[in-house]
Amino acid sequence: MLSCDICGETVTSEPDMKAHLLIVHMENEVICPFCKLSGVNYDEMCFHIETAHFEQNELERTFERINTIQYGTSDNAKDNTLQCRMEVDSSIHSACASTHLKISAQCLPKDGTLKQRAFNSENLTESRKLLKSKEKHRDLSKIKGSVYQTVYLPNYPFCGKTEDCSQDMETHVRTKHTNLLDTPLGDCDQPLYDCPICGLICTNYHILQEHVDLHLEESSFGQDMDRVQCSRDLELAHQLQQEEDRKRRSEESRREMEEFRKLQQQYGLDNSGGYKQQQLRNMEREVNRGRMHPSEFHRRKADLMESLAVGIDDGKTKTSGIIEALYRYYQNAATDVRHVWLSTVVDHFQSSFGDKGWGCGYRNFQMLLSSLLQDGAYDDCLKGMSVPCIPRIQSMIEDAWKEGFDPQGASQLNHKLQGTKAWIGACEVYTLLTSLRVKCHIIDFHKPTGPLGTHPRLFEWILNYYSSERDGSPKVVCTSKPPIYLQHQGHSRTIVGIEERKNRTLCLLIFDPGCPSQEMQKLLKQDVEASSLKQLRKFVGNLKHKQYQIVAVEGVLTPEEKVARRQASQVFTAEKIP
Repeated sequence: MLSCDICGETVTSEPDMKAHLLIVHMENEVICPFCKLSGVNYDEMCFHIETAHFEQNELERTFERINTIQYGTSDNAKDNTLQCRMEVDSSIHSACASTHLKISAQCLPKDGTLKQRAFNSENLTESRKLLKSKEKHRDLSKIKGSVYQTVYLPNYPFCGKTEDCSQDMETHVRTKHTNLLDTPLGDCDQPLYDCPICGLICTNYHILQEHVDLHLEESSFGQDMDRVQCSRDLELAHQLQQEEDRKRRSEESRREMEEFRKLQQQYGLDNSGGYKQQQLRNMEREVNRGRMHPSEFHRRKADLMESLAVGIDDGKTKTSGIIEALYRYYQNAATDVRHVWLSTVVDHFQSSFGDKGWGCGYRNFQMLLSSLLQDGAYDDCLKGMSVPCIPRIQSMIEDAWKEGFDPQGASQLNHKLQGTKAWIGACEVYTLLTSLRVKCHIIDFHKPTGPLGTHPRLFEWILNYYSSERDGSPKVVCTSKPPIYLQHQGHSRTIVGIEERKNRTLCLLIFDPGCPSQEMQKLLKQDVEASSLKQLRKFVGNLKHKQYQIVAVEGVLTPEEKVARRQASQVFTAEKIP
């Protein structure tokens, strides 16, 4: 229990004590409305008013009730119900409570803020003096009541009826207009209706129905707004998705174009010039670097122009006599070799300034053609020909396309090779040889056939191509078979023979156009070292590309066979192993 240090009031908790201090001793200073007595607590003031000013207090309550009814009806007709309720409620309160409300109203200033007053120095002795003048105040109240009654008689704001006494008016309101009061009478049997949505209590079913309809309209409006918002969200999501798809397609298109440009540049289709332009640029670069004398530049340029004019290779990069040198070497050395089979005579052609990086296919065709030109069996189809230069080979392939060979390959290269650095492969070599009536076919080793990505089936096929009978044959055999064109991803070479070692392993002998002529010429020496053959020898473990294609020459085509193969090349097919 807590006791107030000012008035001695006892409360049960600290919050109650704070409320007591705020209400009794800070906000509401208790002052007598009749004689201005102050400095006493609320209970003492109630006792003072009931004993010293009973008649004044009763008259004041009547005035306040009447004024409330009068002002409520004159201000606004719509507020009649509310004003009447205020009047009836005020009549129910006790005299002490009514006085307390009046005191609180007097404490409010015009601007709405509370205003504190200083304690009055008067004490309870003054109230005793006022008790003696009770008769005087009673006479004053009678005069005041009679004057008021002659001036104004209260009427009802609900029905217009007039009563002489406020008590009769209160009784009339409670009995006739009880439905307008905030709290229904205890003996009223009017049913109450609870709103199923918010719990509001209504005294009329129609009012409840209108109230519930408002809830439903609000819910429907909220659902419509949700649908509108959902539709907007879906539209926004759709727009964002479309923007994302557009950016993705744009990025994919840009990446594809970049990759396509790289492929064009890699395969010589970027319109940067062909053999002639590259040859001249590289020679100029050599002159600028001091590696070539200007006079040498002009001499080579003149030879280039002459070679291009006649369409014949100038032979600057050709190395001849290697097959003969290999035959001598295997006869006198190579004790670890059991058998070796060599192709017909073939010249090695090295890539030059004009085709470095893209001309391997053309150089391998020159090697193959150099062997066929030295074989009398092909004089009928190659009569009067010489090894052509690279631009001339490009022109010959274009002529084969015009005859109708390999239309798909022609379309992929835009039907144009001259003036470009376009790569060629096994299909273009086959097309050119077939147009010259050279009988050949393509074998596709499309996947590895051995461990670790090797192609032992390729080695076996080449061995069978060069030798049909191995037992009882001499150690070195110069066959009548032309060299084989070998193609894999990014490069091509020429197979000129195959070794069979004493441990039964196989080794290919390969001419690579990327090998410099200076290295190839070392094989022409009388005392060839075994290390010089290292650049020619390729074992099974050295060929590990995913796919290999070879073009093998088999003889000469008749004119009818040439026409048949031209028709067959409309849909290009190759023999696949395995």
